Amino acid sequence: MDLPVLLLSGAVAGTLAGLLGIGGGVIIVPIVTLLFESHDVPHALAIKMALGTSLATIAFTAVSSILTHHRKGAVDWGLFRTMGPSVFVGSLVGAWLADVIPGDALYKAFIVFLFAISVQMAMTRVSAHRSLPGKPGLAAASTTVGVVSALMGIGGGAMHVPFLSYCGVPVKRAIATAAAVGLPLAVSATIGYVIGGLDEPGIPPGSIGYVNLPVFGGVVAASLLFAPLGALLAHRLPDLLLRRLFAVFLFVLASRMAFNLF
Repeated sequence: MDLPVLLLSGAVAGTLAGLLGIGGGVIIVPIVTLLFESHDVPHALAIKMALGTSLATIAFTAVSSILTHHRKGAVDWGLFRTMGPSVFVGSLVGAWLADVIPGDALYKAFIVFLFAISVQMAMTRVSAHRSLPGKPGLAAASTTVGVVSALMGIGGGAMHVPFLSYCGVPVKRAIATAAAVGLPLAVSATIGYVIGGLDEPGIPPGSIGYVNLPVFGGVVAASLLFAPLGALLAHRLPDLLLRRLFAVFLFVLASRMAFNLF
């Protein structure tokens, strides 16, 4: 299924995963949705297939990105021990909700979500506004991120990076930690999407639930190679520039998806 497009999207997604800690889903979901639609998959089913497949690829991309960030000593494993289990539970809930929510509603919600995050990242200063909450507050925040991320097919960085930065965590450490937390999120959500889609009629060939294996393979092949490149760039670029790149990227993508609605 359009292997060159899948390889290119995987390369871009892998680079962005390492660079911004976002898991690459914001690239993969819209591209894969359009690919499924081009093969006569109904829009409502195409978006759910894209979400499930995206999260499955993120589980692999995250491993490569985490290793690079860990070698740089950037991952806060103390935060991970609280955030990881919480995001695992939240993403299971999010995957269940995605199965019962109409696909068209998910698509529109994804666009609104991208616009909101892009504006927040563009306007927020790099300096901290407050300190991190205690473990209960951190767990509650990560559970919420898990639910929303599973619904949007992303690795959680689009919410965890701004949240951690707002709470005083340096942006490079926030990106690295968000990438690490993206692993349990993606694994949990993938399980949920596989189970949720097992009884769905009209699933494309080569799929297990809402995860399409041919698309998964094409994206992962490229993303695994490019995730370390993004992680290395994240440690060489200024913090303010990283935030601005994040904001512009999300805004452009949201605009493109909104255009497709008309």
